[in-house]
Amino acid sequence: MFAAAAGEGSSLGTDLVVLGTLLVVAYIFGRLGKIIGLPAIPIYMIVGFLASPNNGWFPLNFQSGYIELIAVFGLILLLFNLGLEFDQDEFFGNAGKLLISGGSYLVLLMGAGLIFGFALGWGTREALIVAGIIGTSSSAIVTKLLIELNRLANRETPMILGVTVVQDIFLAVYLAIVSVILSGESDPWLVVGKLAIAFTFLVVMFSVARWGGAYVSRFFRTKDDELFTILFFGLAVLFGGLGEVLGVSDAIGAFLIGLVLGATRYSAKIEHVAVPLRDVFGAFFFLNFGLTLDPSQFALVIWPVILAVLLTLVLNVVAGQFMARLYGFSTQAGINAAAILMNRGEFALILAILALTAGLDERLQPFAGLYVLVMSVMGPLLASNSEKIGAALLRTKTVAVKPRPRNVLLEEQIALVEAATSDDSSADTARVVDRIVDQAGTPSDHPPEQTTKRDDDY
Repeated sequence: MFAAAAGEGSSLGTDLVVLGTLLVVAYIFGRLGKIIGLPAIPIYMIVGFLASPNNGWFPLNFQSGYIELIAVFGLILLLFNLGLEFDQDEFFGNAGKLLISGGSYLVLLMGAGLIFGFALGWGTREALIVAGIIGTSSSAIVTKLLIELNRLANRETPMILGVTVVQDIFLAVYLAIVSVILSGESDPWLVVGKLAIAFTFLVVMFSVARWGGAYVSRFFRTKDDELFTILFFGLAVLFGGLGEVLGVSDAIGAFLIGLVLGATRYSAKIEHVAVPLRDVFGAFFFLNFGLTLDPSQFALVIWPVILAVLLTLVLNVVAGQFMARLYGFSTQAGINAAAILMNRGEFALILAILALTAGLDERLQPFAGLYVLVMSVMGPLLASNSEKIGAALLRTKTVAVKPRPRNVLLEEQIALVEAATSDDSSADTARVVDRIVDQAGTPSDHPPEQTTKRDDDY
């Protein structure tokens, strides 16, 4: 009995050593990636890929099943934070122009992605997944790059963030539809019933987020930080499970409860705690996906990935120029927008996992993994050099983007962003970015308001 317990303890100790080693390696690779401007997502995936038992390159044996539950928590927190940081006032205040710019981007990219998916010949449901993988940017990478590249004051920045806002809303609806389609139901009435349940859930949660923030705030009246953390984390997991049960996926359930909590007066406090949790558990999500990749399957998808990357590049250039013309911006602004919106990340991997769970074509997982790896490495490099690329293509000696008129308040907020990012305060950064986007989109002859919903939390 004692020997068995000792044996189990030894196994647990070995597993913890391996897991800790992976995280330390991820840190080292992350520091190296910062030198060339890479975000964390591809770094974690690469570390997981190197440690995958499918290739035997890592000296320690490590199975992805060890961290699957933690990876699920990572997925839930990634989408929970996305909903938490969603700016409803920004969306509803500029819905018309946002829907035109963001909608045109989605229609172009999703439509071409769907045609490309059918051209691959993998199946109808697979084509729908490929369309989502190609058609949506990574909000996390886009926002992070805008901050790190000091482009928050650029004229095209509100347009770029507007596209990500529309994408976030679209993803909720898209995942609800995809989850029902992937369920395998053949009875049309059952399909209609599941869609009705899914959309009822979406409408109810969006309505609560829009008009019920004050009522939800009453549940968070506690000065105990430990109980406060347990409550919002429990709600994220609870609604993630509820979303899965109702057929809209755990990711969208978590996104919707994040949207609701983001409308409360405690949103800033929740962000302060939730962002570090997201970063830790999110690392497990990307590590786990890398662990499941099999390099022997890459040969089957190398040409589809190359074609998908080229297609994404061309379509983003077209979409960037169209949106720039729509807003009356320069060609250079369109190039900047195209480069930064090229980044793909967490959502493509979520779709790949859904496809794997539904038993779709096995090539979808290596396709999504290799595609995201390429795009999340190429995207930041293109974004950081987009002004140089534009100057070369346009044969100009200086950047063609016209600076906005000097705005003292805006400059003050940019200084706050730099201070926040230097202290690694992600929650503070997110709040400051919200205020900057609001000010950047406000005409100079109408001074922006001095307070926002999140300012009141202070």
